[in-house]
Amino acid sequence: MSDIIKLLPDSVANQIAAGEVVQRPASAVKELLENAIDAGANKIQVILKDAGKALIQVIDNGCGMSVTDARMCFERHATSKVRKAEDLFAIRTMGFRGEAMASIAAISQVEMKTRRHEDEIGTMIQIEGAAFINQEPVACSAGTSICIKNLFYNTPARRNFLRSNPAEMRHIIDEFQRVSMANPHVAFSLNHDGLEVYRLPSSGLKQRIVHLLGNNYNERLIPVEEETSIINLKGYIGKPEFAKKTRGEQFFFVNNRFIKDGYLNHAVNKAYEQLLPDDNFPLYVLFIDIDPAKIDVNVHPTKTEIKYLEEKSIYAIMHSAVKRSLGRFNISPTIDFDQETGFSSMISHKAPEDIVPPSISFNPDFNPFAEDKSPKPYAYQGGEAFRATSTKNWGSLYEIVNHETAAQGTMELAKDTIEEQFVPVQKQLMQLHNRYIISQIKSGLMLIDQQAAHERILYERFIVHLDDRKGASQQSLFPQTVTLSPNDYELAKSLLDDIKSLGFEVREFGKNTLVIEGIPVDLGSANLNETQLFEHLIEGFKNSQQELKLDKRDALARSMARNSAIKSGVSLEQEEMNMLIEQLFACKTPNFSISGKPIIQTIGLTELDKKFDK
Repeated sequence: MSDIIKLLPDSVANQIAAGEVVQRPASAVKELLENAIDAGANKIQVILKDAGKALIQVIDNGCGMSVTDARMCFERHATSKVRKAEDLFAIRTMGFRGEAMASIAAISQVEMKTRRHEDEIGTMIQIEGAAFINQEPVACSAGTSICIKNLFYNTPARRNFLRSNPAEMRHIIDEFQRVSMANPHVAFSLNHDGLEVYRLPSSGLKQRIVHLLGNNYNERLIPVEEETSIINLKGYIGKPEFAKKTRGEQFFFVNNRFIKDGYLNHAVNKAYEQLLPDDNFPLYVLFIDIDPAKIDVNVHPTKTEIKYLEEKSIYAIMHSAVKRSLGRFNISPTIDFDQETGFSSMISHKAPEDIVPPSISFNPDFNPFAEDKSPKPYAYQGGEAFRATSTKNWGSLYEIVNHETAAQGTMELAKDTIEEQFVPVQKQLMQLHNRYIISQIKSGLMLIDQQAAHERILYERFIVHLDDRKGASQQSLFPQTVTLSPNDYELAKSLLDDIKSLGFEVREFGKNTLVIEGIPVDLGSANLNETQLFEHLIEGFKNSQQELKLDKRDALARSMARNSAIKSGVSLEQEEMNMLIEQLFACKTPNFSISGKPIIQTIGLTELDKKFDK
């Protein structure tokens, strides 16, 4: 039998590696941005077409490459950042594997122009599917410009798995935000299909966060800073009242490299304990500076996972630093009176010589035993006035009370008569703690969760609206504008047709801005304005897709139902309770909430008798 094990050709090996390194256009953008940072660039421009499927171009003013380096960078495991195995434990650069450029070149058409600052002329290289097409000298600016065209053109199966342009664009914006947030000293710009998405000047960290996430984040940030012998921690956390139901605004950076770490995330969430509901997540942008010898970044091809030597110590430092910042800025109380600043606003900032002692004034001629000849104040009762100290006409006072009692009895009698005439036909229901509705049934009693019941009713109603595209709209007297982050704006644009079919009247209005001219009739009962309703709708949609992996239509209906449903703690009238129960039992699935939990519980007479030992 002949030998069956063969060495893979480089072209096949590169395509296999590309499946790990370049999963979608966002992966290629991330690798090119990190290479530009490693090249020392202070100005980086990203240009996209069709969400990176047709074109990804990254232009930087970094150090550039020589002719030989320009050719070598497309070879597998060719890198300038690692020379020997020990270098893996002293890595300060973003890249070090030497796989990204080779993987990108294997699945796309690449054109690169590069020139070092000391050279007069640069180099242009063209590659298609890992094969060199052309290399020639060219006049170009100092730095590097890389064009990636037709990503996955030679791997159609992978290209078919790419999602819609708005979905892929959201992933690109995520990667762009992470790299630009870690490097606020670098100026970035992002353009998509001729439209400017971001233009970020060189700035400080707080300004960069505000530029990326929105101007309204300026008042939401609390600084965190801690220096220890193990790590140096700095960054910002969000105030508890601005927490969201998704984890999209949580950023950890270790030595300026974005990472995902559930263990450290738990440390931050624990610091917010009792400040946030269980299903809310705080904003944080935290940077950990640590000795590279104490971590291992060579864990995963995407380099978003890291192992630590002193993991428990880092957890404790992270938790205490966040907790102290929350206390220092009066978010939660502390027991350290040296750190407590809650009394600072009560202390005057005047100089000691400006402090005026309080003075006491009194009337020296006042005699408490002297007879008061001033007229007594009048007291009023039953429409007649009498002096407070007078004992005259006390009998008339008794008569007035009698008249009032008689009148009150007449009113109560009339009220009883009216009630007898308008007794509702429906059953009398009772609300328990403004959370549950209790109704009598033949076998005992029935308890209904009012919020879960209303969510089920609205969910099925919204599903019908999404099917027939006939959601009723309530026009707003004054249209409201809502400005979203670029990521949420792309998401909203992809959902715009479905959102309109539910009853929202929405149109695009400039950069990352929408105008809301009407809201669904079913949302009119929610105690939120149009802007809040729309923001909560987008946030709830992201949460449903992340946690439950639902399709777009179902996730949108769930988000709408949760936002507009009657909440626990709301008092209901008899008519409202009757209507709620009627609509619930008209649903296709009245027994279970949209989360799969029971809505209705029954307690039989037999069970009640047992509790009373009958």
